[in-house]
Amino acid sequence: MVSLNTLSRTTKRPQARVGRGGKRGKTSGKGTKGQNARAGSRPRPELRDVIKKMPKRRGYGKNRGRTVNDGRVSAIPVSLSRIDAVFAAGDVVSPKTLVEKKVINVRGKKFPKVKVLANGEITKKVTIENCLVSASAKAAIEKAGGNVAE
Repeated sequence: MVSLNTLSRTTKRPQARVGRGGKRGKTSGKGTKGQNARAGSRPRPELRDVIKKMPKRRGYGKNRGRTVNDGRVSAIPVSLSRIDAVFAAGDVVSPKTLVEKKVINVRGKKFPKVKVLANGEITKKVTIENCLVSASAKAAIEKAGGNVAE
């Protein structure tokens, strides 16, 4: 005969597994500790660390994402050997003629600044107008019989 105090369960009851949805989400009963448990304190934003690591420079606008345009436009370099190859004797070399001969490209609607550099040799007599010219390039052009119009 079986007494009530000796009865046992026939099927095994499954243990509650945490972190599987249902009523226990996120921390799944494990709690939260440290910085996340403190009121008013959050983990430091990643972007702030990036900003802090950028070098601090003196002056206005030096660190604005390094995209400050100071208004200066750099001149496009053109060598003497290129001018010698493209232009005939007696021609006028200017930003407009350089664009027409496809030596340089137009920036927007304006003709770009051009600087003539003394790379290579020049044998033809040409006139340079509306261009910046290096001192050695000017000497080479004048030696060949050409001139630089200021």
